[in-house]
Amino acid sequence: MLYKESQKMADLIADQPGVLLVMSRFGMPLGVGDQTVSEYCSTHSVDSTTFLAVANFARMPRDAAEYYVPRLKVESLIEYLKRAHEYFLDFQLPMIRRKLLEAVDCSRDNEVAYMILKFYDEYTGEVRRHMQHENRRIFTYVESLMQRRRPDASFEISQFARSHVGIDRKLQELKNIIIKYYTPRAGEGCDMLNNVLFDIYACEADLRSHCQVEDMLFVPAVRRLEENIMQEDGTPETTATAPAAALSDREKEVLACIVRGLSNKEISARLFISVNTVLTHRKNISRKLDIHSVSGLTIYAIVNHIVNIEDVR
Repeated sequence: MLYKESQKMADLIADQPGVLLVMSRFGMPLGVGDQTVSEYCSTHSVDSTTFLAVANFARMPRDAAEYYVPRLKVESLIEYLKRAHEYFLDFQLPMIRRKLLEAVDCSRDNEVAYMILKFYDEYTGEVRRHMQHENRRIFTYVESLMQRRRPDASFEISQFARSHVGIDRKLQELKNIIIKYYTPRAGEGCDMLNNVLFDIYACEADLRSHCQVEDMLFVPAVRRLEENIMQEDGTPETTATAPAAALSDREKEVLACIVRGLSNKEISARLFISVNTVLTHRKNISRKLDIHSVSGLTIYAIVNHIVNIEDVR
């Protein structure tokens, strides 16, 4: 079951301690008392629906995404994501580095330890650039959308989604390097090294979840915002001169999956939508294009650069 506004905040924390991180990234302090989720969110001027979207996402990603994307407030989610970036860049990653310095001998005489620290510093630099790009470019773009204007007509959130890659993978490499190849010197204790490894595991999972929130909650919500602005501006849904524009971004995604040979169930799992929604999209695609065979849809998708010919099975 998804958490509800009527439940006590203390019960959510007891059931899933990760809710503490969600609270801090919404700027909500402890001292929840016996208040419900709705009451406590209201006390701290946080949209309770968006809070529950993130809290439930950690437990039931697909169900939470399907239910909350049409309901959450994008501005509240952006504030959450910005605070998450601050948490990673200003607290969690620097804390791990301090522990690494204490846990391993980083002198030049210990080449493995030196390379571990160098590897970590390069990784944190990549994460910083990644998150700063989102803060400056992506969030600024979305904030302009919320003001009902598009600062860059050539940019869509789907472009970000296509290029968005997980930033947790290198942490997996780092912990494997430490586990397999770092041998402590005689007299060095294992407690601190094991402790920092535990923190790396936790950070890896946290970063992975953060990227999934962006992919499954943030991107679809922004896509809906873009579509609403197009409708408000009177942009026609279909045109005879630009058939590729007849399809929404979501319909293009479904079409790409169809011509790649995925079943309805596989499309549902990949795009985090229900099978019924997949069937609805398939009907709308065929109706809009007046194409009812997979071979015809395949030709259309290739001609309109929705898929590459080598992607088709």
